Amino acid sequence: MPDDDPPQTNLLGLPLETCSMAPLTGYFRTGCCETDDDDRGSHTVCTQVTAEFLEFSRRRGNDLSTPRGGFPGLVPGDRWCVCAARWKEAFDAGCAPPVVLAATHALAADIAGREALLAHAVDLSSLN
Repeated sequence: MPDDDPPQTNLLGLPLETCSMAPLTGYFRTGCCETDDDDRGSHTVCTQVTAEFLEFSRRRGNDLSTPRGGFPGLVPGDRWCVCAARWKEAFDAGCAPPVVLAATHALAADIAGREALLAHAVDLSSLN
């Protein structure tokens, strides 16, 4: 992200927080679920991946568990910026992983639905 761009916001209307630095996530590999017009997948949902979601994603053609290149592979409990449409697909299939609201981009709601994302929040204390 260019340094002169305005800060991106999360689902709570606050500055977007870091999702994960280990493993390093985000479309720009900054640790945040930042996005721009080039991010066609809208990697905007910060999740805490589950075994069920990792298997779901693998069956859909995106194996996030297998290490390759510099990618370490994800294990249940890791945080990762996932595409909003894939999260919604998993939600519709009943296997959506938990969402970290403070690190999920506000634009994710346009694709995945705000209520669905809020219902899967792991950081509900952020709402108080």
